[in-house]
Amino acid sequence: MAATHLTARFCAAAKPKAGTDGKPVQTAFPDDDPIGLELRVSAENRKVWTFRYRTLEGRQRRLTLGVFAPGEEEAPEVGEGEARPLTLKAARRKARMARAVVEDGGDPATERRKAKEAAKAQMIRTFDDLADAYLAACASGEWRPKGRQKRERTISDETNILRRYVRPAFGKVAVEDVTRATVKRMLRGLVARGIGAQTNRAHAVVRQVYAYAIAEERVQVNPATGFAKHAVETPRARVITDAELKGLWRVITAPEGVSMPDKGAEPRPLYLSRPVAMALQLSALLLQRRGEVCGMRRAEVDLDNKTWLIPAERMKGGKPHLVPLSDEAVKLIKEALKLADFGRDKPSPCVFPGRRDPAKPMRPDSLSHALADVAKAAGVEGVTVHDLRRTGAFVMASERLGVLPFIVSKVLGHSGDTGGAAAVTMRHYAINDFMGEKRAALAAWEDELLAVVGARPRKRKMRVIAGGRA
Repeated sequence: MAATHLTARFCAAAKPKAGTDGKPVQTAFPDDDPIGLELRVSAENRKVWTFRYRTLEGRQRRLTLGVFAPGEEEAPEVGEGEARPLTLKAARRKARMARAVVEDGGDPATERRKAKEAAKAQMIRTFDDLADAYLAACASGEWRPKGRQKRERTISDETNILRRYVRPAFGKVAVEDVTRATVKRMLRGLVARGIGAQTNRAHAVVRQVYAYAIAEERVQVNPATGFAKHAVETPRARVITDAELKGLWRVITAPEGVSMPDKGAEPRPLYLSRPVAMALQLSALLLQRRGEVCGMRRAEVDLDNKTWLIPAERMKGGKPHLVPLSDEAVKLIKEALKLADFGRDKPSPCVFPGRRDPAKPMRPDSLSHALADVAKAAGVEGVTVHDLRRTGAFVMASERLGVLPFIVSKVLGHSGDTGGAAAVTMRHYAINDFMGEKRAALAAWEDELLAVVGARPRKRKMRVIAGGRA
């Protein structure tokens, strides 16, 4: 459309023109002074001021000035941004300013973009700011370092590592002032406190935070690269003995009246809530990770078919895992659900809801702290929740039960073991996922565990081999 001298009345009455199909289409109304100013009216009758120009390289650009505002005088200032209301007079003034930039060899659209980026960078001043931006980008899927969105579990773990180890060390330090020496000082401090594997996890998280900062052009150097891990990691090999299992189970199932030693003081009573006790029992019976047990959702369990489907986003390997449930496990889950609903108008989605927010699950470290107290009361040294899982796997694969290692791996939810089959076969066609064999293996382990702790006599006298018998 040829340029005309626009008026405030014309702009207020302007409507989008009809297209070939009779429906309204976006229409531009150019102004003759200054050249390049346009009132663009969308098919929905939204009116926006734009300025068209060519750069010195001959590239045609369009700069959005603001939304149309009726009236003769300039609208009051409301702050920076493309959405500010502009009368015709104000739009002409802005267009002339942009024209002056173009005539001086500038590119107003590019300059605005750079100004926005600079403003965004100013919002990220300290490491805390950068860590917050990193976690938000991971949660939204904007930042995908390996081509896929990080799982909620991974983000939660990284959040906790940052909170416990990194932020206290240099959270308030400016992003650019965090150097290799800063990071090393933090890592050496953690090692000096006797923290092993988590030291290396903290190192990895800082490295990832700065990888994000480099991608966002916030910094140019990653201060967490160029040096090796500070902590030497020794894989745990702790297997709980039968006597220790019996002592732990006795305290977990009957904590009333039990006391635990307290350094330099009289023994104090053990407090163990019933939900935490049941979560510990399920950890021992089902051999799943503490986070998976604590995060168990009502929608994941099928008590009629005695199964528990852990979704991919809650599994370490990123694949869904179907866990068979024994009668004992079903009984515990039913009791947990009753307690979860007790005194609440609305049922919690979690089998083990948190005390502060029933919509969120119990924290995994609640199990760790509880088992540490249980172990003290039972006189058992150096035991963790993961040791329950390792012990069950050890017993299943031993001569006591004779479960094939491949089936043990399937029970535990390890994603890498294919048992000699092609990975594509296991990924796409093994829908059954050895459910019968897993159920038989867990049933044999439960029978052995409950017999060891004195809860009931053994039912089986035969070894389980890959779900069959020998």
